[in-house]
Amino acid sequence: MGRSLNKVMIIGHVGREPEMRYTPSGRPVTTFTVATNRSWNSADGEHHVETEWFNVVTWGSLAEVCKQHLTKGQQVYIEGRLQSRRWEDADNVRHTSVEIVASEMMILGERREPQSAGTLNGDFLSTEEMEDEFPY
Repeated sequence: MGRSLNKVMIIGHVGREPEMRYTPSGRPVTTFTVATNRSWNSADGEHHVETEWFNVVTWGSLAEVCKQHLTKGQQVYIEGRLQSRRWEDADNVRHTSVEIVASEMMILGERREPQSAGTLNGDFLSTEEMEDEFPY
């Protein structure tokens, strides 16, 4: 079987406050949106800006860190994989949703609020490093 790759990297701004909940087994999951902008000039010189919104899902320790440290409007780097979900609603209408399941996150830009020593701002965080870095 041939190789395959599912990897996404985006830099954008958090679109809404992260929401954290827990699975029935107690595993934390945090969701939020990230907006990215693409700008270009058309042949006639007109400037265009297009915004793309991404749904982001984080699990485990990374979910806890995102809930605690991310705020709406903050610039963030997200790395992960694309995942599509399909379901039917009560009226048998089919729906599809595509989201980024994040494995790594880095807060970019200016700090939004004072943070204690060992802050996340500018530190690259991976899911594996979360367990040691943030034992909560």
